[in-house]
Amino acid sequence: MGAHMKTTVDISDPLLDEAKRIAARDGLTVRALIELGLRRVLADKKKSVRRFKLRQASFKGEGLQADVEGSSWERIRALAYEGRGG
Repeated sequence: MGAHMKTTVDISDPLLDEAKRIAARDGLTVRALIELGLRRVLADKKKSVRRFKLRQASFKGEGLQADVEGSSWERIRALAYEGRGG
């Protein structure tokens, strides 16, 4: 299982009492029960995290048209919105 680190965690008395009962019923230590629960929560969190992936949106072409090549972004944007009230 690897190295262990000792730490202190505050747990409410009713929750700890229930954990002790369940651990005894299942033949586990409270530590093992806590580790099991923590592993499950962490696994669920990993599953629920969706990484953003930018879709492929490239198109075939030769780059910018000659009349806008070398233009500033402001000029290109103005041309893109020309006649659209922008």
